[in-house]
Amino acid sequence: MFENLKAYLTQQGFKYIKPEKAGPLAEEMIALKTLGQSARAEFTEIAKMLALKVAPFEMIRVSNWANQAQVARPHFWCYYKQPEDSQDDVGLAIRLYGNSADFGISVEVSFIERKKSKATLAKQHKVLDIPIAEPLYYFSQEKGESHRVSGTEAYRQMLRQKVASGRVRKVLVKYDIPILEGLDLVTLTDQLAHGFDKLLPYYRAANS
Repeated sequence: MFENLKAYLTQQGFKYIKPEKAGPLAEEMIALKTLGQSARAEFTEIAKMLALKVAPFEMIRVSNWANQAQVARPHFWCYYKQPEDSQDDVGLAIRLYGNSADFGISVEVSFIERKKSKATLAKQHKVLDIPIAEPLYYFSQEKGESHRVSGTEAYRQMLRQKVASGRVRKVLVKYDIPILEGLDLVTLTDQLAHGFDKLLPYYRAANS
């Protein structure tokens, strides 16, 4: 299972050129596009099955296999929101992480950057208002770089101070599900739905 996702993780950062403009690399570009589309379809299947298990959350579209610069972007994501949520509210999302030797899907409380408003970051910061415990963890953005931060009370207080001082721009709360040999679609989406349950208090706090 999930062989296309695993294979496409090796293509991170490769530049896609239209085959008709790629010269001797034409076949390589066709293969890259085919693999990217197949991997995206695999991730979309996961996202759709998960949507059936986390209602009333509804899935938004899955990210593309390449970015606007046509560079391979294997770490697909998909956001989920409830019908009453506004465009700039914080949502729940799933995101592929890792490399072909060690990968999985994380569930996170976060927001879509291009749809944020002036209020969105303040909403996101509310995830720090409630306690946390591992295996949940934070993903903080400081000086344009993202860092994994353990889900402990000491780090929660540290991040609250950094947010208050403006040193940290945003903080996500995340939960990882490793994709191990033999993991099937039903079990994976059950585990992802469990991740939604674990993160619901942070989603609710953010949008309260």
